[in-house]
Amino acid sequence: MAIHASVLELIGATPIVKAQHLDTGACELYLKLESQNPGGSIKDRIGLKMIEAAEARGDIKPGDTLVEGTAGNTGLGLALVAQQKGYKLLLVVPDKMSREKIFNLKAMGAQVLLTRSDVAKGHPDYYQDMAERIARETPGAYFVNQFGNPDNPAAHEQGTGPEILAQMAEVGGLDAIVFGCGSSGTMSGLSKCFAEHSPGTELILADPVGSILEEYVNRGTLSEKSASWMVEGIGEDFLPSISDFSRVTRAYAIGDKESFLTARELLEKEGVLGGSSTGTLLAAALRYCREQTVPKRVLVFVCDTGNKYLSKMYNDYWMLDNGFLEREPTGDLRDLILRPYAARDTVVVAPTDLLVTAYQRMKLYDVSQLPVMEGDAIVGIVDESDVLLHVYGDESRFRDPVSTAMVSKLDKVPVGAPIETLLPIFDRGHVAIVMDGDHFVGLITRIDLLNYLRRRVE
Repeated sequence: MAIHASVLELIGATPIVKAQHLDTGACELYLKLESQNPGGSIKDRIGLKMIEAAEARGDIKPGDTLVEGTAGNTGLGLALVAQQKGYKLLLVVPDKMSREKIFNLKAMGAQVLLTRSDVAKGHPDYYQDMAERIARETPGAYFVNQFGNPDNPAAHEQGTGPEILAQMAEVGGLDAIVFGCGSSGTMSGLSKCFAEHSPGTELILADPVGSILEEYVNRGTLSEKSASWMVEGIGEDFLPSISDFSRVTRAYAIGDKESFLTARELLEKEGVLGGSSTGTLLAAALRYCREQTVPKRVLVFVCDTGNKYLSKMYNDYWMLDNGFLEREPTGDLRDLILRPYAARDTVVVAPTDLLVTAYQRMKLYDVSQLPVMEGDAIVGIVDESDVLLHVYGDESRFRDPVSTAMVSKLDKVPVGAPIETLLPIFDRGHVAIVMDGDHFVGLITRIDLLNYLRRRVE
């Protein structure tokens, strides 16, 4: 393999892997691993193209400030290129973005402004409108504008499309391709490329439930109302000015739950760690494949790497909290417990452990309180306040045993008690300790009850 002068030379030329263990019906399904780009997503391609094209026109020069609104991966692609080429970068991102993406962006030197994800285009807090306004009001700033920038689809017309056709020629060509649409650059660029070089290839859109694009493709109507969805990076509540849907023959609306579970299935069966939008695309590709009565060669994008979603869709507790994983209902308070003790999911400490150990476990597992266990018997509970009050004024007390700070008077509730029993406990600022006779079952906090009530509504 060649030695490269810059990480930017690694953008593109991503591999394709044939799926071996998924149920693809009569079809062969090929996975285009855009997750192998150096920034971890297909958006590296447009990040490079949009900046280099602006440089060639003389619109920007190193040291300038670039501004963009992004749901995540375009920001990472721009951050990668801006870092290497010497630009400042300010990104406006909706607050549903995963923490990993935000940490990644900041570590690469980008300035990140969070804004609301529950407002539509035209609202001053909508991420694209806010980015455009900031760029307009900042002297010398350049608004990248992926949603209206023709360099976005050009990256796929000139790069991604020909690359795919050359690769798929080795197996006899490409009958259908499945993609998502955010800025619409991938779709519009591929559409133009394939119209000229592979007109028989069918273009299939995967769209989150709540987006307006599936209805537009399948029924030709453009809804003025959209709903929210949790999948990141795809779906829209308007038609981007660079979009070209004319050759898209079919669209599938995929819900969040199906998207997340399908992405997890991809990892489990094929060993490919994809992001949330990858789950949406793969779910649509599998539906399409299973509907076919004659064999077809179908390609789907693994849009980005799943290591940006470890705290979300690859986190069982987050999936349970949001109702995307199911447990067998018990009909009692066990239905509210996120981390059952019997499954060894509960994070605990012993009375002889040091308070610094309790503190570190709270931080590591993002919990505010820990049951104190002697064997399988609960003997106390220690929370952040208990530790703080014990060590404040004398930090050496972090080395004291947990027994010196824990609360021994416990709010125990029988597992069969009604939910209303929890409310007075929460009103006192405590957590409920659920017991099955003498056996500790688990803890219930206010947020556990809120999550349970929200799941019942949904």
